[in-house]
Amino acid sequence: MSQIKPKILVIDDDPGILKQLKWSLSDFDIITAENQTGAMAQMRLHAPTVVTLDLGLPPDPTNASEGLATLTAILSFAPHTKVIVITGNDDRKNAVKAIALGATDFFQKPVEPDILIHFLTRALHLYQLEEENRRLNLLAPSVNNIIGSSQPMQRVIKMVERIAKNNITTLLLGESGTGKEVLAKAIHQLSDRKNKPFIAINCASIPENLLESELFGYEKGAFTGAHKQTKGKIECAHGGTLFLDEIGDMPLNLQAKMLRFLQERLIERIGGRQEIEIDIRVICATHRNLEEMINQEFFREDLFYRINEICINIPALRERDSDIILLSKTILKQFNEELNAKIKGFTPEAINALMNYSWPGNIRELQNKIKSAVIMSDNNYIDELELGLNASTQDNIIVLRDVRAQAESKAIVSAYELCNGNMSKTAEQLGVTRPTLYALIEKYNINELVSS
Repeated sequence: MSQIKPKILVIDDDPGILKQLKWSLSDFDIITAENQTGAMAQMRLHAPTVVTLDLGLPPDPTNASEGLATLTAILSFAPHTKVIVITGNDDRKNAVKAIALGATDFFQKPVEPDILIHFLTRALHLYQLEEENRRLNLLAPSVNNIIGSSQPMQRVIKMVERIAKNNITTLLLGESGTGKEVLAKAIHQLSDRKNKPFIAINCASIPENLLESELFGYEKGAFTGAHKQTKGKIECAHGGTLFLDEIGDMPLNLQAKMLRFLQERLIERIGGRQEIEIDIRVICATHRNLEEMINQEFFREDLFYRINEICINIPALRERDSDIILLSKTILKQFNEELNAKIKGFTPEAINALMNYSWPGNIRELQNKIKSAVIMSDNNYIDELELGLNASTQDNIIVLRDVRAQAESKAIVSAYELCNGNMSKTAEQLGVTRPTLYALIEKYNINELVSS
């Protein structure tokens, strides 16, 4: 029995490109349209989950107005559809507009089928994840907080789903603000312990002399002020999950006691003599480099291996390019509800600023910027100034673009010389098609290759 291929609607006014894509995207069921009328007819007839849309459509293919109107029509008709817009190399402004209107992603010409397949596969996966959540609604709210269609986050989500059912001690590594506690809660919610306590403690926020009693508890009279027997966080988490955030800040003397607990799953309250058996899952997190701390003798090597039965590296927000707008829209929706606001979205300039900012504070900084903008905005759409992002990032973008151009130009020239002027072999060496190679040669004004 043959597998049903996912339906993809390709909208382009160039019959040659439609024919090429229909042939090269053979793993999908490709349906085509050349204008908005045809596209909407195909939407009603086939209900494709993913659409590729060339913004330059008739009656005026020289600008993006008809393409953007088609995007709006598609999402009004089927709001969950994933639309990938295709733009010219110098048409980033309209790509940003498309994202603001609800497009999932954008792809710049020339169209490379191999790369486009990657975009389509990612969009299909995102659609399927969202559809499964809509259809079954089985995942708890904390799990739904893991938002990300980018490859780095998809790898993280896959690891979370795989390890959740196992009682393996997990170490979450990532910069501050990347959502380590959200992931820890997701692991707990997907585990068999989901109906038991989830207890979190931040090892960096509690003074060293109090952290031990917070973790292990104490008996009445154990020290001045211990007026009654008190359970610690470890004991309170019995049957559930203990999340030790910023474990890299745990004092060395307490690390030894924590190691013994992890090895034996037994504790003694401070001032107590009775060993108490504890059944918990342990998840640890830190933004510190623990291996470097081991070398400097600030962290125990044996404890590191005990908490690092499996490690999940959480990507920084700047490494999750395609997730930034998805996260921004979700956060905006949350603050609209929380603050009783009615902000509809972001201006194209704001979208551009969100995409181009380096986000040193990661998701926490993104939340703060959007919350502030919601409070301060008097308009239906948040603009760039209301986000308060550093305008100097625009200069960095120009530099990065120039660096990329220089690198690609150098690679083309080197490959051309290596292949003794054979354009077919040069294209093969670079991993692109001949039409793409000629387009790049023209783009970077290195036409002497063709004429030599």
